[in-house]
Amino acid sequence: MSMTLKYSRREAHEVSFGGVTIGGKNPIAVQSMTNTPTRDVALTVAQTMRIADAGAEVVRLTAQGRKEGEALTPIMEELRARHCHAAIVADIHFTPEIAMIAAEAVDKVRINPGNFRTSNGELEQLIEICKRRNVALRIGVNHGSLAKRIFDEWGDTPEGMVASAMEFLRMCRRADFNNVVVSMKSSNTRVMVHAYRLLVEAMNREEMTYPLHLGVTEAGDGIEGRIKSAVGIGALLADGIGDTLRVSLTEAPENEVPVGRILANYFAERKAEFEVESLADYSPTTFHPRTSARPIIHSEITSEYDIVDAVSDNPTHEWRAAILNSNDRRPKVLRRRYGDSDAELVAIYAAADMGQLLIDGLAEGVWIDAPALDATTVEDIELMLLQAARLRFSRTEYIACPSCGRTLYDIESTLATIKARTSHLKDLKIGIMGCIVNGPGEMADADYGYVGSSPEHITLYRGREVVERNIHQSEAIDHLIEIIKRDGRWHDPTK
Repeated sequence: MSMTLKYSRREAHEVSFGGVTIGGKNPIAVQSMTNTPTRDVALTVAQTMRIADAGAEVVRLTAQGRKEGEALTPIMEELRARHCHAAIVADIHFTPEIAMIAAEAVDKVRINPGNFRTSNGELEQLIEICKRRNVALRIGVNHGSLAKRIFDEWGDTPEGMVASAMEFLRMCRRADFNNVVVSMKSSNTRVMVHAYRLLVEAMNREEMTYPLHLGVTEAGDGIEGRIKSAVGIGALLADGIGDTLRVSLTEAPENEVPVGRILANYFAERKAEFEVESLADYSPTTFHPRTSARPIIHSEITSEYDIVDAVSDNPTHEWRAAILNSNDRRPKVLRRRYGDSDAELVAIYAAADMGQLLIDGLAEGVWIDAPALDATTVEDIELMLLQAARLRFSRTEYIACPSCGRTLYDIESTLATIKARTSHLKDLKIGIMGCIVNGPGEMADADYGYVGSSPEHITLYRGREVVERNIHQSEAIDHLIEIIKRDGRWHDPTK
């Protein structure tokens, strides 16, 4: 039995908030998030305007406490007075009461099911406010911050993330509230992609059509952060999954917007179709035919590998069909030519094209044919792409949050300093997190963690274990390096 592989958007019902509509046949909306203290109205308004001027249709603000929640009303008044076109979202974590305050002011409220109680009617109260004001709600599940009862049953798994989301979606359905968006974020691209796919299957079984917000959390900065985001987001966009997205970078938030726009536009229209002659029961959520071959970049190719080219405007499905139809059992190398002279564009396009095949175990190597770029740049991009897909770790990985109004120190400069002092290490993951809200959970698979605990003070982790608490930031990086050295995982960069 044959099957046709082609690009088509998943059918989601429309959700409108603040003049923005996602789902249906609407274009994918691009988001970003402020990193100013929300209680500082002037600073937050100014940054929101910069993000909106960069092209974001949606801007999110943190509201972790009452002062931040109460600041949302004057922020909204000032933004409307300035004719800001972006829809405004309040991000709530630990305090459901603040969600009620926020819902009276903003266009959309994001809650984390891992931190929102369901047993005392608080969700129902929030839904009633949202209904009255036509405010949208995002059920934002984060890998690493699942509720204890979910974790105890499912563990820290994609299945647990789905169980958490579905519980809240069923409650929204019972309340006849459809103005709901869902996200399933993780800093691990494989976990993130698998969780979204499982959620779509679960929603389909219950005939739910809620739109989806895509994002890879704590992607880091520079080309590496862009590649990691493009691998996860691109894999899902190629499936036709996703109605709005945010690229989370440890940079000025307005820098996230053009990257998100590149990804949204890149998948806006893909026409090519390809036939597969077998595998009638094939499902990307269960099909993982990994071989034992070492993942490689193009300069390492030998005759043991089969090179598979893609030339159409739908390379992901072209490669998938060619590989599934092939009788050649050698591990596959994905090859495509990119004519751009901008290394960032080549990196984003290649990661978005190839990431899904690498995550699904259909390929073991990449060949980015980019004649306008030098060989060293191309090899760096290829290695970063394999690492983002969790196939080959050739450098230190930084799980760095993009920062927000909760951040307790200058995370951009700190990330740069930690990179400068540790980037020579290999097969090591270091989490650099702005605060304790997402920090310990979102860096769950990091080897070491550097987490803001109070203004200018840091708590250091080894895995999930606290090693040192409340060290002044001026000494924290030295302490982190000493911990790595004591564990025998340091080597001299000059040797």
